[in-house]
Amino acid sequence: MSYFVYILLGLKDKRLYVGCTSNLENRLARHNSGGVPATRLRRPLVLLRSEEFKDKSEAYSRERFLKSLWSARFKNKLKQEYLNKVGHQQIYIRAKP
Repeated sequence: MSYFVYILLGLKDKRLYVGCTSNLENRLARHNSGGVPATRLRRPLVLLRSEEFKDKSEAYSRERFLKSLWSARFKNKLKQEYLNKVGHQQIYIRAKP
C-alpha cells in the first residue's frame, strides 16, 4: 500500500495545509467538499505537491518534517511558484508572534 504526503494551498486565505493519507484522490475530494474541518474555510484548495511513500512510517515522518518550521522555505517556494504561475502577486508570510 502506498501513502501520500501532500501540500494544499487555500485560495481563499493563501495558507498551506500539509497532510498524509493512503487514498489521495478521496482525501482531496473530502478537503474540497468541506469534509475536513481544518480546511473547510480555506476552500477552494489546490494541490501544490504530493509525494508517494511505500512505508507508512516514512510518510508520517515526512509529514511531521513538512509541518515543522524547518520546511518553511521549501513550502513558501512552492507557494510562490504556484502563485506566480497563475498570475497572483507575490505574498509574504509574517511570522506569528
